[in-house]
This record gives sequence, C-alpha cells and structure tokens, in this order.
Amino acid sequence: MRRPVKKRAVIEADLKYSSILVAKLVNKIMESGKKSIANKIVYGALEKAEKTLGKPAMDVLQQAFDNAAPNMELKSRRIGGANYQVPIEVKPERRTTLAIRWIINSARSAKGKAMQEKLAEEIINAFNNTGGAVKKKADTHRMAEANKAFAHFAWGK
Repeated sequence: MRRPVKKRAVIEADLKYSSILVAKLVNKIMESGKKSIANKIVYGALEKAEKTLGKPAMDVLQQAFDNAAPNMELKSRRIGGANYQVPIEVKPERRTTLAIRWIINSARSAKGKAMQEKLAEEIINAFNNTGGAVKKKADTHRMAEANKAFAHFAWGK
C-alpha cells in the first residue's frame, strides 16, 4: 500500500524581493542553518547579475530558471524482470526544484571564486542558455528522447 502524501510546508516569500522563488533559492543555498549568510550570497549574486545584464533581478532569475528547468525526465520502471528508463513529464513544482538544484550544484562545482560570484555567473549563464544547469537539462531531454520507445510504460497514462 502506498504511503500518504505529506503535507508540504508553505515557504514564505523573502523580504527583499517578495518572491517565493528567491526564498527557495536561499533555503537551498543555506548550510548548517546559517540563513543570513545564504541571504548575503543570493542577494549579492542577484545584484551582480542585475548589473551585468542591465535587467531587473527578478526577470533575470525567472528567465534563468525557465531556461534551466526540464520538461521531461526519466524514471526507472521495473517490468517483467527488466528495468526501463521511462520518460515522463515533469510537474511544475519539481521543475523549479530541479532548476534550483542544478544551478546551485553547477555553481558549487566551479572552483576558485566566492560562492556569491559563482552563483551570479551561473544565473547569468542560465539566462543566456549556457552553463552547467542548462547542459544538465539538455542531457536529461536527450536521454528522455532516446528512451521515447518506452513511454507506453508510464504510470496512469
């Protein structure tokens, strides 16, 4: 029997931009409960991206997340003793979660700079449809396309 779906905690919008997206980004950046440091990193990165691109920070961030968020992903499904990678459509909530995760991971994997600069660079790269997060999205879409033959194994569809 399936376990019940958990009620998710509602994330409050951040103070500076009144955006839930920024609040989620801050929460994902945060390590060891140090939210003030995470706020400095995110706000600094957004200001840097705003200066570099000459557009409002929220527009830049929204476009960056849209460019990095996947439409399709693969889920393993066991059928008749064989595991198939089944392409499925990504729900909107998961899309933003994956985009945030990929942008932060590719920023963290860069070496030699402060996190604020690395995050700003990755947001700018995602805005321009380049960088690690967008590459990860392209890889995911390519894999989903390659496994399109197994789409008929998807649940409930």
